[in-house]
Amino acid sequence: MTQLAHDPYLPPAPRQPSDGAEWQVSELKVKAVQLSAVDIPDEILSLVPRGVAECHGLIPFARRGRNLQVAVSDPLDVEVIDGLSHQLNLEIEVWIASAEDISLAIKRSYGADIVPVPGEIVEMAAVAGGKGDETIIPLVHDLIREAIRRRASDIHLEPLERRFRMRYRIDGVLFEITGPPKHLQPAIISRVKIMANISIAEKRIPQDGRIQMTLEGRSLDLRVASLPTAHGESIVMRILDQRDVRPGLGELGFMADDRARLEQLITLANGLILVTGPTGSGKTTTLYGCLQQLNRVDRKIITVEDPVEYQLSGINQVAVRQETGLTFGSALRAMLRQAPNIVMVGEIRDRETAEIAFHASLTGHMVLSTLHTNDATGAISRLADIGVQPFLLSASLRAVLAQRLVRKNCLHCRRRETPTAAQRSLLGLSPGQAAGATFMRGGGCPACTGTGFHGRMGIFELLVLDEEFSQMIHERPVSARLRALARARGMRSLREDGARKVIAGLTTIEEVVSITTVDAC
Repeated sequence: MTQLAHDPYLPPAPRQPSDGAEWQVSELKVKAVQLSAVDIPDEILSLVPRGVAECHGLIPFARRGRNLQVAVSDPLDVEVIDGLSHQLNLEIEVWIASAEDISLAIKRSYGADIVPVPGEIVEMAAVAGGKGDETIIPLVHDLIREAIRRRASDIHLEPLERRFRMRYRIDGVLFEITGPPKHLQPAIISRVKIMANISIAEKRIPQDGRIQMTLEGRSLDLRVASLPTAHGESIVMRILDQRDVRPGLGELGFMADDRARLEQLITLANGLILVTGPTGSGKTTTLYGCLQQLNRVDRKIITVEDPVEYQLSGINQVAVRQETGLTFGSALRAMLRQAPNIVMVGEIRDRETAEIAFHASLTGHMVLSTLHTNDATGAISRLADIGVQPFLLSASLRAVLAQRLVRKNCLHCRRRETPTAAQRSLLGLSPGQAAGATFMRGGGCPACTGTGFHGRMGIFELLVLDEEFSQMIHERPVSARLRALARARGMRSLREDGARKVIAGLTTIEEVVSITTVDAC
């Protein structure tokens, strides 16, 4: 018995199997662990969220290299063990402990129980298939808490045929986490919909909602979207941390020359500046950075957005509400009667909005907006396609900024590397450029959760329209001709700007190549 107090790792006590299951456990020769004698480090606990540990009756307690030692109450639950190994990319060494011992270890190691949010719904107990609020509410809260800890921008809950998949989007990349059993899928989805004030009775049509909550002193705003699929409702929660300070232009990744030119452009008395790129490329964040640069007491700034993602102090922000007839076009007309100096339109989607924005820029307003195009010159063709007249384009458009987001090397674990000649050729780097470069790559550490990357930054393509370029617009040229002129007049492509950031050690060759097209050079 003395050994119990000093050695928590014990062989299983000999026993006679009373049924088939016990006989299988005996055959597996699983070791036992006395968790009450184990002090589990925080870095081990962080590998498995509390909700997952409670749901599956397991807890990690030690690690030796790539082997993670996990105590389980049911060592025959191979699906859970294999899933954990797959998600963590570690070998799982199974130890056995009683369910009671594991439960006590979870409470002791992870800290106090999560406090449920007010207004629990009694019907959830029935929906949860007997699990009840005492399991589902902490599980959902832990899911959100873990997403915040990992810096996730989105939480994806995806019903598949045989399992319930959960993924976080971190720095633009989706990572799968260990999900709960399939039978908890209806309860978890219903709980999220209740929190978002979405009807749990309606499962046939897409729905949108919003969760506002305070978690560990942080005010969070989650935009929730549900979508019916073949195996249940898919849920995406976009996380907006209201405590976040929107970055200024200096934090977005601009090199000094591009930043100086953009700062000069946005201070013009009138005109239209567009930021282009696909969904999720950081266009709105760039516009917010411009507005922060322009925000002064002697300037009136109004924005129209769908939706308003972050509150900007000192700026009047209007949210589009299609159901009440408040569209981008109608809101923009009303905004101009407020005599603003600067107007931001969240997105130019149609001819009406485009023409109002262009006319506003001609009548003494600086207008900032976004457009979905792949590159800077493509914006001109896109605007012509939706019906904007060439004379409006040439008279009003001052500049187009195309952008993408690439992941930044983690500052804590980045190390110098020497890329191969083939890798360097992907960016068109000459031997001289490569010789003076500082190529870096993150090795993976706790700060970046092993990815080697921490945060994202923009790569940019800035087209400034001059008189010659404006004259060409009148001729309605094809996009390729516009791009050739822009390149001849010194426009740097997305890939070339990315190459500058690779040379500076800010990101990797693979990141830039993967996010830019071959003809972008």
